[in-house]
Amino acid sequence: MGLFTATPAYAHCDLFCGVYDPAQAKIEALSVLKTIEKYHASDDDHFRARAIAVKEARAEDVKHHLMVLWADFFTADHRQQFPQLDDLFWRAIKGAGDAKKSLDAGVAQNLLALIDEIAGIFWQTEKAQGMGVYRPAS
Repeated sequence: MGLFTATPAYAHCDLFCGVYDPAQAKIEALSVLKTIEKYHASDDDHFRARAIAVKEARAEDVKHHLMVLWADFFTADHRQQFPQLDDLFWRAIKGAGDAKKSLDAGVAQNLLALIDEIAGIFWQTEKAQGMGVYRPAS
């Protein structure tokens, strides 16, 4: 055994950058919705198969971005200030999983609505003022 023992560390990036924004999840969720719409507008079986693969990958990306935001950005104080936060994230992450296995545009629209709720809370926090990138127009 060597002098040093390596322990793997996991983060949403290799260096704690401090950049968080629900826009990452929203962009991926919009991609899910648009891909579903393109799937239904096409009669090309190859295109439709690719659309399903892309939609599933984007929905998985939504789950990732939401989990990072929930676990790394929001604090215990935020959870006290916004008691609906845990349930909202749980529903959004489950919604991303539902969108991954569905071709119903309504499922994707529901996911977008949940992400918008999360974004509303995110932008109410003082911490977001120095970290968020795409603040919505008021």
